[in-house]
Amino acid sequence: MNAVSRFTCALAAALALAMTANVSAQAKLETEKDKFSYTVGMDLAKMLEPIKDEIDTKIAIAAMQNALAGGKTQLSDEEADTVRKAFQQRMQQKQAAESSAKASKNIAEGEAFLAANKSKAGVQTTASGLQYQVIRAGNGGKPQATDTVRVHYLGTLLDGTTFDSSYDRNEPAQFALNQVIPGWTEGVALMPVGSKYKFWIPSNLGYGERGAGPISPNSTLVFEVELLEIVPPAAAQ
Repeated sequence: MNAVSRFTCALAAALALAMTANVSAQAKLETEKDKFSYTVGMDLAKMLEPIKDEIDTKIAIAAMQNALAGGKTQLSDEEADTVRKAFQQRMQQKQAAESSAKASKNIAEGEAFLAANKSKAGVQTTASGLQYQVIRAGNGGKPQATDTVRVHYLGTLLDGTTFDSSYDRNEPAQFALNQVIPGWTEGVALMPVGSKYKFWIPSNLGYGERGAGPISPNSTLVFEVELLEIVPPAAAQ
């Protein structure tokens, strides 16, 4: 659920349960109802956190008190819907602007990093711009782009933030090399079985302008990959 949906679905409930009762932040939680009410308030506050600066709680509380008391609200349902849609559009425009700024920053930081990294000892750069370093050389065969491989890996951003790790799951990953990002398809195909490589993948060989989950647009990616085996075709199927 995005921030706008959280706003439209949870604001009224949050204010009704956590604010209109005028409960102190240090309220005594003596009964199960008290504890549950406080828990609901905590949960809803977390949901509203992304848009807290957009809310004047005094005005929101006044509207909720009017509605709960059966009184006439200052905005009709139609007027409130117009306001809600305008807010949603404004938030979408704000999010798009922030995403664009982040993408521009990422591409600049990635290019600067790769330019400096390519001259470091042991780092090799392919024609596509992929950079890699051999941490441990294996002596097995090299996979083809159509092969399925079994690997252990750690994926991080340039700032060291981990976004994916088979080590954390304590289970190797298995996939066809032609079904992953181009940087992986190219990079893992360089590795003999038994090897461990480190890859620096430019954004155009990763998730590019679209990003993916915790990976923001135009991010340069860092992977440490161990190639455990090339999976036999019958087993892969």
